[in-house]
Amino acid sequence: MPAHEESSNPLVRERAHLAASRAALRAMREDVQSLDIRDVTANWVNAAVLQAQIDDRIKALADLTHTPLFFGRLDYLHVVGAEKAEGSEGEQFYIGRRHVHDAHGDPMVIDWRAPVSQPFYQASKNNPLDVDRRRRFGYTGGELTAYEDERLTDPAEEEQTSKLLQAEIERPRVGPMRDIVATIQPEQDEIVRSGLGGTVCVQGGPGTGKTAVGLHRVAFLLYAHRERLARTGTLVVGPNRSFLHYIEQVLPALGELEVKQATVEDLVTARVEVRGTDEAAAAVIKGDARMAEVLRRAIRSHVTPPTESVMVVRGSRRWRVPAYEIEEMVAELLARDMRYGAAHEALPQRIAHAVLVRMEEAGEAPDDRVQNAVARNPAVKAAVKAIWPAVDPEKLVLRLLTDADFLAAHAAGTLTDEEQKRILMEKPARSVKSARWTAADAVLIDEAADLVARTHSLGHVVIDEAQDLSPMQYRAVGRRCSTGSATVLGDLAQGTTPWSTQSWEQALFHLGKTDAVVEELTAGFRVPREVIAYASRLLPAISPGLAPVKSVREAPGSLAVREVSDAGELDAAVVAACEESLRHEGSIGLIAADARIPALAAALSGAGHSCLSPGEETTAESRLTLVPASLAKGLEYDYVVLDEPAAVVDGEPDERTGLRRLYVALTRAVSGLVVLHAAPLPEQLAR
Repeated sequence: MPAHEESSNPLVRERAHLAASRAALRAMREDVQSLDIRDVTANWVNAAVLQAQIDDRIKALADLTHTPLFFGRLDYLHVVGAEKAEGSEGEQFYIGRRHVHDAHGDPMVIDWRAPVSQPFYQASKNNPLDVDRRRRFGYTGGELTAYEDERLTDPAEEEQTSKLLQAEIERPRVGPMRDIVATIQPEQDEIVRSGLGGTVCVQGGPGTGKTAVGLHRVAFLLYAHRERLARTGTLVVGPNRSFLHYIEQVLPALGELEVKQATVEDLVTARVEVRGTDEAAAAVIKGDARMAEVLRRAIRSHVTPPTESVMVVRGSRRWRVPAYEIEEMVAELLARDMRYGAAHEALPQRIAHAVLVRMEEAGEAPDDRVQNAVARNPAVKAAVKAIWPAVDPEKLVLRLLTDADFLAAHAAGTLTDEEQKRILMEKPARSVKSARWTAADAVLIDEAADLVARTHSLGHVVIDEAQDLSPMQYRAVGRRCSTGSATVLGDLAQGTTPWSTQSWEQALFHLGKTDAVVEELTAGFRVPREVIAYASRLLPAISPGLAPVKSVREAPGSLAVREVSDAGELDAAVVAACEESLRHEGSIGLIAADARIPALAAALSGAGHSCLSPGEETTAESRLTLVPASLAKGLEYDYVVLDEPAAVVDGEPDERTGLRRLYVALTRAVSGLVVLHAAPLPEQLAR
């Protein structure tokens, strides 16, 4: 329909289009469900693969009844892509989460990622991008209930903040994290649509939407480069399982089902089980990039220069390769700095090739089969075993962490004597299986495994809460996108590990992506201005020089700081604050120092309140989540009750880390924050 045409009752017309679009989506799904693949598959393997693809397509075409099928409309002045002739009629497009077409193949809803949809996010009065009208839709429980128009080319109409947009941003959060396709801002859209070839690092304070931007960038890249990424794979790396559970529905809601999700620990524990823990000082050393050089030296130390020639017997002939010639082969392989395992496989072929040269000089005509047979000759295999033996990554790391002399030999000049003592196991394990491996040990084993054999690289990796990774963890993730690209998301002010990065330049160096573009999101859309201003009092102490977030949301009364005069009454006051918050609509998070969780759980239970664990899905009936401060990062709640800030700070190994943990806890609220304390507030917050 031409852009200028409009029904006398627009809401009726838009509801009719929604109903027709839903019917068209059902028809698209039924078409896929009715496919008969019996006559197009040659064998059961092909049939299984094709059926899996069909099943995924059926899932992607599911109509989520409480998720609007489209959220906007663009009325163009002219036909998109055509010459803008005077008097020509424009086009009208509905913008939604996925493409929907009718029985004739004509689009009823355009995917938000399509180029024609971009002006929905980028057009303005100053730059309308040939859009006459931008219409936003409001929904209640999946039903279209309102609309709002912006006439971008009408000089008489002033530019105003969209009330529907604001309402969508502030809509109460019940359930897991949801997509933000209806509320993406221009600066966010530019990051989302950045190309596959480059790595992007997004520094964003609380409420700036960096996590959502990263997830939507994955969805956009899968749309724009589906064939390539289907072949190479995509991965989202999060800080913990609770966080991954919280975000896991965002991509499926956008029709993307193939993106894997994992923690760093998930990535590196395929070989060993983590059963132990490190002291902070030891974990910092093990996470230091210098450990990569220690491991490289330890692995290369297994190479022993040859002292004897190799004699190969074939039939009645003997072929001799002298030691000096083999030594040259070994030196050349070492100089190439190839993977240890690849060199281990290459050396017997090099020796066999030298034998073949001698055969040819003697008048024989050997082929590749002869070379392979010579490479498997017992004399050659014995020589390779002595010169370039196979290395087991787990055994190598175990020896480094239990044999002080072996560690000293390869850490000399890299780690100090004190640092070497710190990382040695107190009780040396007898075997790989009996060792109480720590998370940091698993990363070392992963590094050693990569030195032996190259780690498979994916097409694109998203790393969220990246500021908390150690240099060695960055290397572990970087290996998994060495030939691909990455989206790095984080906030330097929220670094709460002893090894958290001090700058994105350092982080990107260890990731192997020094050419990455660093973008900064400073506009906050989630956390109220009063709350973010209160939390920002901590910034000079935790991250000097970092600009505070400027929230666009002003919410008078959204912050309350209450002192409880009697420490014995604190638990009861916290329960009362939770009950007060439960009178509001939306999710409630009670955040407290980890050590306080059991007491608060008992107090809530005694008052008749059940509570969820972090990451568990909230429902209309169960909206209160009890959150240890150590797991609060990345989560959001409509209302937050924060118990005893001083205890949150004291629960960390040092003050700066404690204040950063507190900064995270203070910035989880979307609508309101109540801070309760019996002990004095930290000095930096009380100023």
